[in-house]
Amino acid sequence: MKPFDCIIVDDDEMDRLMVLSYAKRFLTLNIVGVFDSAEKALIFLETNSVDVAFLDIELKNASGLELRKKALAIPVCVFISSHSESAAETFELQTLDFIVKPFKFPRFEQTVKRIEEFMEIRTKVDLFEASLGGDTVYVKTGHDQIKVKLHEILYLEALKNYTILVTENKRHCVLSNLGEILLEEKFNSFLRVHRSYAVQKQYIQKIGSQEIELNNNIFIPVGRSFKDNLNLIL
Repeated sequence: MKPFDCIIVDDDEMDRLMVLSYAKRFLTLNIVGVFDSAEKALIFLETNSVDVAFLDIELKNASGLELRKKALAIPVCVFISSHSESAAETFELQTLDFIVKPFKFPRFEQTVKRIEEFMEIRTKVDLFEASLGGDTVYVKTGHDQIKVKLHEILYLEALKNYTILVTENKRHCVLSNLGEILLEEKFNSFLRVHRSYAVQKQYIQKIGSQEIELNNNIFIPVGRSFKDNLNLIL
């Protein structure tokens, strides 16, 4: 996989160095700029294009949110901030992930895997078409159509404008966002439990305050704004 050109924008020197040290552990991340303000980052972006931006929210003068609004052409944006209450607002700006400070390397590694998966999807997207009947949908890859049985899908995972249909043995990437898919009548057996996840109700084994356990020891996070959905099945 070709390395992704990345920038880091954070006005806290220790936080910048930590993100930089974590990013350098991955061959897929090529750091081309590290900045302590949105203004400096925007000057750089006038003559350079990047694939990934790691942004803090609170910056001197212009915020990370303002920077993102002016740099929506960057395919992947990850906010790294101690202000978790701003997470919902960032996702309205085509944000792929939100990391809450303080954090450790495993959390950053999880984000990088998400970035790699998303970028792979961008280069090879399967087209999604609902079937005309029965317990099936079709995933179109090139000239071929793969039939996927709805009852075999464990959960759905959102990646910006794409959705991953996860079965026990395979992950199907489709060009349709999670909200659009859940509006389809065929998917009424799925319950949205997080901004990025919807689970098949029949596979829920245990419901906790912060996560759901599905079959095969699969754990899905529960978003605070979606907890009321779980009350419908309790």
